[in-house]
Amino acid sequence: MLTDVDLPAPGLLWTRWATLSATGAATGQAGPWTIDGRGADFAEGERNWARFALLDGRRAVVYGHHGHSATTRADPPVDLLTGAPDWLPWDILSPLAEGDRLGFVVWHENGRWSRVRYPGRLADGMTDMLAPLLTAEHTLAALGRLGARPAAEELIAAAIRAAVTADHIAALITGPDADIASAMTVATRAGLVPGSAAPRIEPGRRPPMRRVRRLSKGEHDRLVWAAMQDSPELTRPAPPASEELDTLISWLRERSPHDDGRCTLLAYADSTSFSSQPGGFPPGDRPGEERYAAFRRLTELVRALRHTESDPRYGRWLFLRVETSATGVQVERRYDSWPPWWHDDGVSGPWRTNLQEEMTSRGPAWRPSWVTLLDPETAYRPTS
Repeated sequence: MLTDVDLPAPGLLWTRWATLSATGAATGQAGPWTIDGRGADFAEGERNWARFALLDGRRAVVYGHHGHSATTRADPPVDLLTGAPDWLPWDILSPLAEGDRLGFVVWHENGRWSRVRYPGRLADGMTDMLAPLLTAEHTLAALGRLGARPAAEELIAAAIRAAVTADHIAALITGPDADIASAMTVATRAGLVPGSAAPRIEPGRRPPMRRVRRLSKGEHDRLVWAAMQDSPELTRPAPPASEELDTLISWLRERSPHDDGRCTLLAYADSTSFSSQPGGFPPGDRPGEERYAAFRRLTELVRALRHTESDPRYGRWLFLRVETSATGVQVERRYDSWPPWWHDDGVSGPWRTNLQEEMTSRGPAWRPSWVTLLDPETAYRPTS
């Protein structure tokens, strides 16, 4: 389902964008507004960008991504290209959408701007980035930071008529460092000067098939985690006794919250991450101890044990439960499954990339059945 979008007409939007680009060139700035042979660009940092292209007098497209685009993180996912017209630049848009790098796409046809309707109140960030272009007053305010408002008004009026001259630029941006020649080069490229024309792109062609995300990243995670909770443990030989295990047990007893040797450790570890959850008798802090010192030491001890107990065939365990008393200890390792004693909040859990690294390092016979769900293609479906 589509919805209308309140944006200036393509010609007016282009004029404002190109004017900011030309005046930016006059001040020696490389952005954020620029014009090239295929359209207009906006780039601010690594995550905020937009692209604007004209096709003809009726059709245009604006697309991009904002660092806070909720559309790329929607749960369930949003297909921004559902119902989009055939003439869009699909060869550019499809790869961006597949890679979760397309936060919005808006097209102009039949006198209106349209886009896919978002569920709920998702914000795509487009209007935040394009705010200086959305009204005449906003554009004048942006130009007014460079010079006098009357000169800004004259420049915009000339740009609308495609009648910009060097005098218009020089009246706004004064001083010996003003690069009027560069500004006029941009204005000419953008079609703002007499005898010039704005660049246009050819109509695109819808691909016969494309990959569309059917599972959000969160849904994909939860699919894997649910399978881990249903998975049995494969039968492995128990790891041999080790100094690392003895050291961990001694540390836990020393940290007994009631000073009676009882202590519980619930931990998850992989090659790059570590987390713990409180058990019945979580390790206690010591008076005067530096904050997080106990957690850092616990991380070191668990990682050392995991490394010692690793096996090139069987792999390395992911979850560990250790319960100590004054005279005994119970140790449980989970290599293949999510144990019932590890709380699942539906939001946080093992990263799929880290799980894939662990599974790849094991012999094929020691990989649980849910390993196939780690394939990124699980989250996509082909569609026409």
